[in-house]
Amino acid sequence: MVHRSSSPAPAGPVRTCIGCRRRAAKSELLRVTAGSDADGRPAVVPDPTATAPGRGAHLHPTTECYDLAVRRRAFGRALRADPGLGNAPVGDYLQQDRSTRTITG
Repeated sequence: MVHRSSSPAPAGPVRTCIGCRRRAAKSELLRVTAGSDADGRPAVVPDPTATAPGRGAHLHPTTECYDLAVRRRAFGRALRADPGLGNAPVGDYLQQDRSTRTITG
């Protein structure tokens, strides 16, 4: 029996981040879906509750993985949607989430 990784398997459902391509527990990732932005144009939108209908993709909620996904054009491919799908709502969500976090020491 060959093990690919010495780290323990994540508990619960496992998904692959479309940015870094690493596998992680579904609960650690942000689900995104195809939707529309504030102006009604087709866009990738965050689905933090993971309850929106339709095909979804998963992403670590970090700007690093977001930037990788944008650079790789992974959103359109993963969602099987138009490659020109806007991704600003996800970037805005990650920036907003980052600014609302507080560091306790």
